[in-house]
Amino acid sequence: MIEAQGLTKRYGATVAVDNLSFEVKPGKVTGFLGPNGAGKSTTMRMILGLDTPTSGDVRIDGQRYRDLHQPLTKIGALLDAKWVHPNRSARAHLAWMAASNKLPKSSVDKALEMVGLTSVANKRAGAYSLGMSQRLGIAGALLGDPEVLLFDEPVNGLDPEGILWIRNFMHRLASEGRTVLVSSHLLSEMAQTAEELIVIGRGKLIAQSSTQEFVDRASGTTIKVRSPQLDQLAGVLNQQQLVTRIEDVDKQGKALFVEGDLTTDQIGEAAAAHGIVLHELTLQRGSLEQAFMQMTGDSVQYHAHDELAHVGDVRLDAPSNVEVVSGPKEDN
Repeated sequence: MIEAQGLTKRYGATVAVDNLSFEVKPGKVTGFLGPNGAGKSTTMRMILGLDTPTSGDVRIDGQRYRDLHQPLTKIGALLDAKWVHPNRSARAHLAWMAASNKLPKSSVDKALEMVGLTSVANKRAGAYSLGMSQRLGIAGALLGDPEVLLFDEPVNGLDPEGILWIRNFMHRLASEGRTVLVSSHLLSEMAQTAEELIVIGRGKLIAQSSTQEFVDRASGTTIKVRSPQLDQLAGVLNQQQLVTRIEDVDKQGKALFVEGDLTTDQIGEAAAAHGIVLHELTLQRGSLEQAFMQMTGDSVQYHAHDELAHVGDVRLDAPSNVEVVSGPKEDN
C-alpha cells in the first residue's frame, strides 16, 4: 500500500503539489490522472525518494523509501524509459540494477523473458525503439519481484499488441495482490485498465474513487428507451420528476432519453404498469474522457486563446484544454 499524507512540494514561489493525501491499495490497478502540470510526476518522484517533500509524508507499506533495505524488492518503477545508458545492453543494464540490490543473476533473465526482450537482450539500449525501451523499463521495475509498482505512461510507444499486453499484465500483477499505480494521458486506455482513480489538478486532490463512480458522478447516466408509445412513457416518467427528451436516432427512428436516479428495472416496471411496450431499454454511461474534462476543466494550466488553431494550411479544432507549451517542459 502507498499512503500519502499532506504531501506538499514547493519550488520557490511555485507549488507543484499542495497538501495532497491519498491511498493506493493492493489488489487493484489505480490510475493516477491529471492535466499537464498537475503534479503527477513530482508526486511519483516523492514516493520514490527522488524529490524530498517540502512538508507531508509518503510511505510504502508503512516505510519511507529511504528506509527500505533492498528497495527493488519492495517497489519497482518506470518513470522514464530513456534513462538507460545508450551504449549498455539491456542485459548489462538489468545486471547492474540487480547487483545494486544484491538480487540473483537469474532475476535478469526472468525479467527479460517476462517482457519479451530475451532475443534482443544483448543489443545496445540506444538502438531500441520507444516501445522496446518501455518494455526494458518495465523489466527493471519487475526485477526484484516487488509488491508495489509505479508506471508513468507505460503504454507510450507501444503498438496495439503491446498495449493489450501491458494492460493484461497490470491486471495480472494486481490480481496477485500487488499495489499498482499507473499514470497515463490515454484516458480511453485508463478506462479499460484502472479500477480505481486518483485525480489531481494544480497539485490538489480532485477525486479518489472507483473509475465507474468517478464517471457517474461527473457525467451522470442516461437511459435510452425505444417504444411505439414514447409520448405516453414520457408523461409517466415526467410525473416522477425525471428529465426526458425524445430524439431521432438514425435509422432506428425516435428514442426517449431519461436522466435521473431511476434504474432500467424501475423504468421497465413503470412501463409494464401502464401497458407500454418497450423495444429497447439501455443504460448509457458517460466516458472517462468526458468525466475527466468536466472535473479538471478549472485545473488546466494552459488554455488555447483561439477557438480554432491553425497548423500550416490545416485548421484544427482546438478544445479549451489544449496545452500550449513554450520553454522548458512542465511536470506532468
